[in-house]
Amino acid sequence: MKDYGLGIWGNENFIIKEGEVCINRGSKPSLMEITQDIRNSGLRGPIILRFPHLIGKQIESLYANFERVIEENNYTGSFNAVFPLKVNQYPQAVKSIIKYGASYNYGLEAGSKAELVLAIAHTPIGSPITVNGFKDTEMTTLCFMAAQMGHNITITIEGLGELESIIEVANTSNLKAPNIGIRVRLHSSGSGSWAKSGGMDAKFGLTATELLEAITMLQEQQLIDHFTMIHFHIGSQMEDIAPLKKALREAGNIYAELKRMGSDALNSINIGGGLAVEYSQHEQHRLRNYSLKEFANDVVYVLREIMNAKGVEHPNIYTESGRFIIASHAILITPVLELFSQDYQEKSLKFSDTNAPLIEELRELNNLLKQENCIEYIHDALDHLESLFTLFDLGYITLQDRSNAEILVHQIIKKSLRMMKGSRTAELNRLQERLQERYLINSSIFQSMPDYWGLRQQFPVMPLNKLDEPAIRAASLWDITCDSDGEILFNPNAPLYLHDVDLDEEEYFLAFFNIGAYQETLGMSHNLFTHPSECSIEITEEGYELHDIEESDNILDILDDIGYDKSQILIQLKNNLANSPFTTEEEKSDTLQQLELYLYQNGYLRTTN
Repeated sequence: MKDYGLGIWGNENFIIKEGEVCINRGSKPSLMEITQDIRNSGLRGPIILRFPHLIGKQIESLYANFERVIEENNYTGSFNAVFPLKVNQYPQAVKSIIKYGASYNYGLEAGSKAELVLAIAHTPIGSPITVNGFKDTEMTTLCFMAAQMGHNITITIEGLGELESIIEVANTSNLKAPNIGIRVRLHSSGSGSWAKSGGMDAKFGLTATELLEAITMLQEQQLIDHFTMIHFHIGSQMEDIAPLKKALREAGNIYAELKRMGSDALNSINIGGGLAVEYSQHEQHRLRNYSLKEFANDVVYVLREIMNAKGVEHPNIYTESGRFIIASHAILITPVLELFSQDYQEKSLKFSDTNAPLIEELRELNNLLKQENCIEYIHDALDHLESLFTLFDLGYITLQDRSNAEILVHQIIKKSLRMMKGSRTAELNRLQERLQERYLINSSIFQSMPDYWGLRQQFPVMPLNKLDEPAIRAASLWDITCDSDGEILFNPNAPLYLHDVDLDEEEYFLAFFNIGAYQETLGMSHNLFTHPSECSIEITEEGYELHDIEESDNILDILDDIGYDKSQILIQLKNNLANSPFTTEEEKSDTLQQLELYLYQNGYLRTTN
């Protein structure tokens, strides 16, 4: 049984049972069962399955680990967290965050006006809201309005110009002022693809000189009592714990110095986001070198030691680790539409009454193949194939002969891979890679996994079933976009092997995991492929319940979304059909019905899959 690295990235969320990947909760339903259930309703194309309980699990785990270490270390500050809406703003995701976070006072973070409106509307009164990113006077005023409503909101200053906006709104309105945070630009930087979020060249934050100037401005404007938080962020997906510990020491000392300088209301350190998610399926390529337990231990211990040494009260701790909270809750399920060497099935062989001698020899090699002779026969088969290619180029054999030769050689190699699955040789592994299969998936990488296209971010992938059968095909994945970059290439250093299936006889689905963070919000409508259909699944002890099934946009809505008038398009198409000289009135009516059916279906491919 091949588990596709489930023990590395799965976090005990999934198990394999009777050859199928199943949800490790309640009745433990299989993803194949759930997928078929949804497809029976008529949905085709890719589907995003959401499992809200996995959001709840991550929130609970985050708070439990910090509360444990706070108690163990006699730390006097509290732990608090907010979810950055930029990670995933989709309604089903946000609804689950609010539901499972309510008992923990879990809040939201906003980085734009629209996100801020969402945060104000959905965050329970009393739960924290933090506001990051660049802001104008209008966005600042919205923060004042939120404070007026009773929200526990902190507006983070990213530059001195924003502090001037806060002062302006405070002096020209009668609204209650929000809490004020200052993002500090640390010398320390992070690790991984997003390390540039930290360091002296970072996009956001105040230098030490600007920080001192900001404190003076707050004091002069009688706003120092609203200054409650310092904030830093050294990068999303922190793969190494060491840079965080260094950044904590730097930020902790800045906090202590500000307290000693008279910032009496200052009571919190926001350590930003970056708590990493494991995406690797291979032990040798693990992406993070720490656990959640170690992360919490280091944060609390480092801050406690600094504050104790400086004689400063322990600050409240805030985190904004959205990727950790939400990545695991969403799975992309996509049908495989075609295998591009599908023609190498034995049923495609078509022999003549009289065949070329080398073809007959290949037939004999295929029939007599055994484990003890398969390496020798592979060598013979490959040698015969090269000879047959030469004969074809010289015009001595037919195209059907060439096809038969290719099929027979592929069959010999595939059978040998199965026979030798327990005792592979280096040569056989090379042949396996040479015999790569291209799997066409009914999905868009640009829409559903843009971080793979932009950053080569890997995502765990595995088939829904056949997990008790050998997966012998070195797999490259092609999406349905009209773009050569729409592919996930086979990587010999982190190989993906899939099954040799006959799609005329059975369906084959792939699942991409940990796609709940950023992928939906960054997805591009390349070729006008839009957000896939989606469904939330609640797992019970007796089974499961499907909620909030939403089909992907239909073709007319896709065109309408980018500025076309869908009514005019429909009218134009009907007029073209009505004026066609090539069809009868009855044919026009039938064609119109079929046309409208197509226009009101989603934009993904609709075959038997």
